Amino acid sequence: MKDHVSKREDYKRFIVFCLASLVIIAQALVFAYVWYDFYRELIFEPFWRKGNWVLIAIYALIDTLFSRLYGGLKVGYLKRVDVFYSLTLATICTNVVAYLQITLINRWFLPVRPILEMTAVQLVIIILWIWGSRYVYSRLYRARRLLVIHGDRDPGELIEKMNSRRDKYDISGRVHVSVGEKQIHEMMDDYDGVIIWDLPSNIRNRYLKYCFAHSIRCYLSPKISDIILIGTDRIHLFDTPLLLSRNMGLSVEQRAMKRVIDILISGIGIVIASPFMLIIAIAVKVCDGGPVFYFQDRLTIHGKPFKICKFRSMYVNSEKHGARLAAKHDSRITPVGHVLRNLHLDELPQLFNVFKGDMSLVGPRPERKAIMQEYEKEIPEFYYRLKVKAGLTGYAQVYGKYNTTPYDKLKLDLFYIENYSLLLDIKLLFMTVKIFFQKEVSEGVDDSQVNALKDSAQDPPEKTTENS
Repeated sequence: MKDHVSKREDYKRFIVFCLASLVIIAQALVFAYVWYDFYRELIFEPFWRKGNWVLIAIYALIDTLFSRLYGGLKVGYLKRVDVFYSLTLATICTNVVAYLQITLINRWFLPVRPILEMTAVQLVIIILWIWGSRYVYSRLYRARRLLVIHGDRDPGELIEKMNSRRDKYDISGRVHVSVGEKQIHEMMDDYDGVIIWDLPSNIRNRYLKYCFAHSIRCYLSPKISDIILIGTDRIHLFDTPLLLSRNMGLSVEQRAMKRVIDILISGIGIVIASPFMLIIAIAVKVCDGGPVFYFQDRLTIHGKPFKICKFRSMYVNSEKHGARLAAKHDSRITPVGHVLRNLHLDELPQLFNVFKGDMSLVGPRPERKAIMQEYEKEIPEFYYRLKVKAGLTGYAQVYGKYNTTPYDKLKLDLFYIENYSLLLDIKLLFMTVKIFFQKEVSEGVDDSQVNALKDSAQDPPEKTTENS
């Protein structure tokens, strides 16, 4: 049975690889046609045969890199609209790079119209490929039937989230650990996998080892201690395996390199964004006559306070009754503010915070002290995210939402801290472009909420779940 499942997974991966290769090849062939039919003849010294092939191969490679970066090749993983958005963004980025390549080869600019027409054709190919590949995938692979193993904390929110992707997950069973391990082990045979949901570590680990021993697919929600372990170094000085957790945030070399990049990119960004910021400033002022900028105390590394700068998106004195996060239908937001928030343009002045050194381009989003204190009452470990400098964008912003629960935000930020690298920063900066037009990313908390804590969604403090 397990061999059959393993072969099925290998076959599935092969099909996904073939489908992904198909769209890359199709995109590259369209570029090859445009290159041979138009650009090649305009260049003073055209390439010989192999040179043309290399240029087309480079285009396919760049297209693959951008498509993988934005998740456009994840057939059966993302929703159709997300795949379309990701592949469209990847295609545009690839074609911009391709045009710059052609410009360098020619040593001067050539007409951009063929690139635009090529992009339009490629978008049609993307649409056809998405529908065709999803049809093939859905015919070959049904949704996985999963069993949720849970404790006293209700898994309803998780089930609701996963049920939004019924094409991929079928939560067809749930069982409380009080039933007993023997009976739950027998139940596992009737499912394609299990979800271990927020169990105490000693119980969770027994189920995890059982799934590993019997090659059972297993999904589980990591604890904070698990995320810290992910960032450890392996020590092989002895015949006993050791893991080293430095727990110091970023090294001095990483901080220095990060600061250099912050200064360079924020400086260039300020120059490029200046005309747009001028237009936004005029719009904010004309809207209600109030101040253009909004300054607010936020916390950065080690809890150090600083004044964050944003374009004002709310009416003046909107927080006279106390600090609270923006809600979905917040009456405090101005008409111009709605547009700025949806496009994240209210954040542009924070480039000055980055240039000054208050913030970094990438890092945990800075919280207000009052909100931070509220979160720490429920999650004492929430201050862990202050081990690094606050960021303009971050792991939690790319993979979470504005109204993601604080405990999940903490986990996402710790993933970033414990897995930090320069390449991760670059990836998150590129991924930030992807979320600009995704409305759900900037969606506020429920109207009745002051912060992102939800009674039905709160995780208990880590020290309780770890030691219980």
